[in-house]
Amino acid sequence: MNTEIFPSLDVERVTRDMQLAEEGEARGAQNQPSKSAKSLDDFELSIVGKIQDAKNAAHHNLEDQLHLFTERLASLDFQGQFSDIQKTSAEGVSDFKAEIVKGRNELHGLRRGLDAAEKDFDHFQKTHRITRAPRVSEGSVMFFKISVLILVFLFEVIANGFFLAKGSEMGVVGGIVEAIAFSFLNIGFTLILALFCVSLTAHRSWFLKLIGLASILVYVSFAVSLNLLLAHYREISGTFFDEAGVQAIARMRNDPFGLTDIKSWLLFGTGVIFSIIAFIDGWYLRDPYLGYAGVHKRLIAAREKYVNRQEYLIDNLIDVRDEHNEKVDAIIKSLSGRRREHNAIIAHRSKMLSLFTQYQDQLERTANMLLRKYRDANIKARTTDAPKYFDNTYKLERIKPTRASDAELSDKDISASITKAQAELTDQIKNIAAVCEGGIDEFRELDKLHPEATNV
Repeated sequence: MNTEIFPSLDVERVTRDMQLAEEGEARGAQNQPSKSAKSLDDFELSIVGKIQDAKNAAHHNLEDQLHLFTERLASLDFQGQFSDIQKTSAEGVSDFKAEIVKGRNELHGLRRGLDAAEKDFDHFQKTHRITRAPRVSEGSVMFFKISVLILVFLFEVIANGFFLAKGSEMGVVGGIVEAIAFSFLNIGFTLILALFCVSLTAHRSWFLKLIGLASILVYVSFAVSLNLLLAHYREISGTFFDEAGVQAIARMRNDPFGLTDIKSWLLFGTGVIFSIIAFIDGWYLRDPYLGYAGVHKRLIAAREKYVNRQEYLIDNLIDVRDEHNEKVDAIIKSLSGRRREHNAIIAHRSKMLSLFTQYQDQLERTANMLLRKYRDANIKARTTDAPKYFDNTYKLERIKPTRASDAELSDKDISASITKAQAELTDQIKNIAAVCEGGIDEFRELDKLHPEATNV
């Protein structure tokens, strides 16, 4: 029993405080109450009043506790939870479908862009009668090819620098400075011819083919002439510092292959080899057919944009589905937790009511014990017979606590409602899963409605 809410009365202490034995002897010596008395005397009424005060105090405490229990039960707000579940069930699928519609509209535009890029690519192939796949350099391949060009340029600069150091007033440093200009011209012009002129030999137009073939002759003439001029410049610069360039051009006109120093021939051969390497690397740097790489690149960009967005939207649908399912799981767990708390509150309240009933029984026994002490002392001191009602036991009038409101949900009602709610949430999870799969199928259906070209 909770001694704080329903404190028990100490019979011995009450006996001492009220001096029951003394009062009983004193009244008994006066033969009070009279033999014919039928109701409790004033002293007995004071004993009963003390019991009644204890009962009323306990009842007040009980009502306070019952009010707290009612507030706690109300705070569980099962009706609100069930309303939220119904609202979530109603809005969940519609919101999910809205996401699918937005994603489908977005993908439709991207798919049309991809279709246009595929048609452009297909039209380009048919127009130019190309059946092969485009030659594309990307990623590590492109990095390798550019690295080769950079290394060729650096090696040529260093090699030419050492060869030209003979005729430079600043030695190796001066030779390298002069070599940078020659190497930039040698490699740069070779790349321009390979990328934009010689590649025209692959074009179906005979006019452009002729330009491409002519550019090959231009390249060969340019590579041989530039490197011969550089070799003559090396030989002459050792003797004529001021007019080395003029003398080198004059020797090129009169006797282009009249090199007398083996190092000059090495400089010439090295320059030509580096030029050929740069030419080959430039030729394979991109597709040789003019415009073919560009239209293919646009197709690849459109496809990647569409595919990446499609994957993002599908992943987003899955994330929304998983987030919704987690929310539903949280609601189900919350309902289970609230039900456990509800049962605990009901059990505590029932125990409190049972304790109050027991407390009233205890008060009745205490009242009879106190009355018995008073009456026994009274009977011993009397010279006449005691009233007949002394043999009767006192019946305490019971207080019935406030009953629970009819609107309060019982455990049976809550169990049925939670079972129904869980079934609704489970169905909702299934519906969301079905809608999610349907949305993914709709996103992928665009690929069936607009299949990619088989020649890509």
